[in-house]
Amino acid sequence: MKVVATSRTEQGSGASRRLRRAGQVPGIVYGAGQEAKAISIEHNPLWHAVHKEVFHSSILDLEIDGKSEQVLLRTYQAHPYKQQIQHIDFLRVDPSKPIQVAVPLHFSGHTESPAVKLYAGQVTFVANQLTIECMADKLPEFIAIDCSVLDITKRSIHASDLTLPEGVTVPDHGQQDSSLVTVKIKNSAAKAAGDA
Repeated sequence: MKVVATSRTEQGSGASRRLRRAGQVPGIVYGAGQEAKAISIEHNPLWHAVHKEVFHSSILDLEIDGKSEQVLLRTYQAHPYKQQIQHIDFLRVDPSKPIQVAVPLHFSGHTESPAVKLYAGQVTFVANQLTIECMADKLPEFIAIDCSVLDITKRSIHASDLTLPEGVTVPDHGQQDSSLVTVKIKNSAAKAAGDA
């Protein structure tokens, strides 16, 4: 996905207000051992871009004054009630180093699972994204989770259960194996299954 920006020299809150009034969004791009660069981006295309899932979880082609570099969206600030982006930050990607990115989770198969079809289980999606680590060229747009395996004996899917694309791992930050989706089955249905 391509983002077109121009470099800017004026900084500070007054300069940022002037940019916003002119339909531009102030921003910054930093990282990969290079100096941070102040940029501005046309607001309307950016407003539509930030509402696309792929914009948040893929390597972006940021063109600044005609020169391209690969970046990740790091953060952006939106106005509390206006449809306006106030500021945006991008992180440069070093192709020789792994990156950590939160990517969306796409769930499927839960309505066909035995837990739902046979036992009227109620599925809860605990997380909607997962932080992964990989080289920039291996970054997936999303992680697919097949929930059709949910049953009376398997009532949750954890990060460790996932079959990840080649070169993709889930970093261990000393946290427990997080649950991504669970199913709750009423005791009566579980008991009936046990008696069967």
